[in-house]
Amino acid sequence: MKASDLFVKCLEAEGVEYIFGVPGEENADFMMSLEKSNQIRFVLTRHEQGAAFMAEIYGRLTGQVSGCLGTLGPGATNLITGVADSNMDRAPMIVLTGQGSTDRLHKESHQIMDVVDMFEPVTKWATTVYNAETIPEIVRKAVRIARGEKPGAVHIELPEDIAKHEIDAKPMKPRRYRRPAPDDKIIDRAFGLLQKARRPVIIAGNGTIRRRASKQLRRFCEQTGIGVMSTFMAKGAVDMDADYCLYTIGLGAKDIPTLAIDSADLVITLGFDMVEYHPHLWNPAGDKLIVHADFLPAEIDEEYHPEVELVGDLAHTLWMLNERLAEHGVPEFDTSVRDDVRRKMQAELEVHANDDQEGSIRPQKMLWDARQVLGPEDILLSDVGAHKMWIARHFHCHEPNTCLIPNGFCSMGFALPGAIAANLVYPDRRVLGIAGDAGFLMNVQEMETAKRLGSHITMLVWEDQEYGLIAWKQENEFGRHTDLSFGNPDWLQLASAFGWNGHFIDSSTAFADTLRQALDEPGPSLVVAPVDYRENLLLNERLGELTQPSLAAS
Repeated sequence: MKASDLFVKCLEAEGVEYIFGVPGEENADFMMSLEKSNQIRFVLTRHEQGAAFMAEIYGRLTGQVSGCLGTLGPGATNLITGVADSNMDRAPMIVLTGQGSTDRLHKESHQIMDVVDMFEPVTKWATTVYNAETIPEIVRKAVRIARGEKPGAVHIELPEDIAKHEIDAKPMKPRRYRRPAPDDKIIDRAFGLLQKARRPVIIAGNGTIRRRASKQLRRFCEQTGIGVMSTFMAKGAVDMDADYCLYTIGLGAKDIPTLAIDSADLVITLGFDMVEYHPHLWNPAGDKLIVHADFLPAEIDEEYHPEVELVGDLAHTLWMLNERLAEHGVPEFDTSVRDDVRRKMQAELEVHANDDQEGSIRPQKMLWDARQVLGPEDILLSDVGAHKMWIARHFHCHEPNTCLIPNGFCSMGFALPGAIAANLVYPDRRVLGIAGDAGFLMNVQEMETAKRLGSHITMLVWEDQEYGLIAWKQENEFGRHTDLSFGNPDWLQLASAFGWNGHFIDSSTAFADTLRQALDEPGPSLVVAPVDYRENLLLNERLGELTQPSLAAS
């Protein structure tokens, strides 16, 4: 068979269901081979960046790899932002790029650049196929690396002349391995620290949203009552309604949940990624007693120097701790701070639930209504901007992977293509993407993709006509901000031009009904709401007043 046929058969053997992308001349043979596949669906996108974001969301939701595809040169460079986002958000994917014939890679030639070198900093592994016979090994290795801990992106470049070679090789059969578990002695040492603690607290990171890890974490917390605060990418690791849920941490400023860390005599981090929330924000003195449990050893950092590291499969680690609770009993912990933090944060979430503001809508109100309208299994995706900080703080979850926030690389333009992929993975769930007016227009061309696919998604755009997060940060630091304003299209005409349903809503009292209508109507829907970002600086003022003594005295 042709090498391109073999490549597709190897991807099929790995269980790949989707490849998203924009093909070019140099992957023409691969596309002809892919067209013959009965298993892999190719989704044509309007920009390679959108393809990479779609592959990222598929990986985050399923834990399996899909592909994103571009040609050489500009097609490959267009993929980079989405690939970097996937890699730093720990989503497995295979990045497929074409390349010119190998007889011209050594010299100056049309569109030729070193794509593999370019992808190495934003992937776990990047390689070129120079020998068609090696395709089965390369694909098998790529998928294993992409899915291995911590998951991420892997890049394979297929030159056009190699794709045409006739070969006799066959795909390798995937064989999975079981992740290692921590040693019993180190688990005993960690459990000993837990037994001595009076006010332990848990920081749940991205690793805890795996189904098995979340199940064991909930079992652990139901026995111990230890409070859990989640990073942005760990939402839903524990149910928002559980007494031990302390909501989300990750704002640059001190927030109510971080007060529980201030009073803690033991901090247990589970699946924690330092890219999300640097320890100097919650352990500035570097004096907290920390137990680190994750698939990999801890990153070296002055403010993150764990006493004990439990390295291995996180679900199994938690199971081992649960077994020791069953054998030795549950220590008696002081939960007064946990309860006080939860009460204070619940009050924050509810404060604008009954707003009747006209002309613009507060962030808190839109997120309160979104939570009421969406079901426990429905999916919300956040783009990057000021709205992301509000979503992180005010939108909470019942189940893992039902609120997807890019918080490692943090790229704008994520939500619209991500919502399309979420609908492909879970066509029976409602999918809501939230973006600012800046981020939405960065991949606005994928509105055509959504219409062509018949995607049942709703995009909610918070309109403030400026780069709101940058304005917020400049205002907070300098008392003013530079010129960050821009104009917007007529949103309803934009929706109509792409064949979407369109809604403009500036009334708080009508917001929930409009959002519900958009989520329930067939096909893609656009909802645009002017956002009242005066709340940004008001939040900064409130958070600036937080101190541990005020909590203890309350």
